[in-house]
Amino acid sequence: MKVTTAALPLLPLFQRLLPDLPGLPGLRGLPAIPGLPAIPGLPSIPGLSDVAALPGRLTGLSLTLLKASALEAAILAGHLLLYPSGIIQERRPAQALRPTDANAPQPSPPAPRLPAPASPPVVLLHGFIDNRSVFLLLRRSLAQHGRHEIESLNYSPLTCDIRTAAELLGRHVEEICERTGNERVDVVGHSLGGLIARYYVQRLGGDRRVRTLVTLGTPHAGTKVVPLANAHPIVRQMRPGSPVIEELTRPAPGCRTRFVSFWSDLDHVMDPLETACLDHPDLSAENVRVSGIGHLALPVHPAVATGIRQALDTAEPDTGAETGTGPGKPAGGLTVA
Repeated sequence: MKVTTAALPLLPLFQRLLPDLPGLPGLRGLPAIPGLPAIPGLPSIPGLSDVAALPGRLTGLSLTLLKASALEAAILAGHLLLYPSGIIQERRPAQALRPTDANAPQPSPPAPRLPAPASPPVVLLHGFIDNRSVFLLLRRSLAQHGRHEIESLNYSPLTCDIRTAAELLGRHVEEICERTGNERVDVVGHSLGGLIARYYVQRLGGDRRVRTLVTLGTPHAGTKVVPLANAHPIVRQMRPGSPVIEELTRPAPGCRTRFVSFWSDLDHVMDPLETACLDHPDLSAENVRVSGIGHLALPVHPAVATGIRQALDTAEPDTGAETGTGPGKPAGGLTVA
């Protein structure tokens, strides 16, 4: 389920403790431990002897990094417990059945449709090998502050193509608009979910339906983390220079969607960190830096939830085909204590 990513929350901690320890491809033998004779014929592993210096490094670690690593581990444990509850697709309101018998009484003319609420529905889209359970706290926060139309979309963990997932999102959005009477929706995507939503907006005409797209730790320019995960096709699509990433760099004139990208300075699933920032000359994009938390905390931390609500509530009025005046501009930052 999360075997390949389970250690990622603690990756920055390991890197600080053992900065010179090479990756798996560099393992060539046993180390020469200071004070003990070397083992003949076996070369040492550079950096592994730093294990002896761990007590000293522990005292010098940043308190922020320690807190963020502990929080990531706690969130991962909690999310693994909640994961089964989000496997099943969210239930949709039942559609009214039409009578098929010719002698059955015909329904009265439908009542005039009420005006759509000022706040459009919010669609939540999870990340890689995840499901809608990751948005439990964010959904509650949005509902408590007046967002009553909130829906989550599960795409299959077997999905191997971002384009296919974006088409599924498009059908889901059309169904929501038809059912609720809204012309547009807001979308919040975590990690890969933000990239899927962006592809829908930019490449499949989704800007007609998506008013604001909020991304949380999304590799807009591709991430190089965990090279061993390249066996999965969708991970290869998230690499820098992949065909999908290249498509998203193409011109997108007249895009009507406003983008708000939250990125964290302790998000080590993003390599480099700035890949979670969105910078495109044709897009109205704001980048919000979050300090003090990691990748898994972005969709669950209350301070980030407040920032998401503000981003959705202060969305600029629909101006047709106008684009933003400051693509890639910063929108302040959040510091999580």
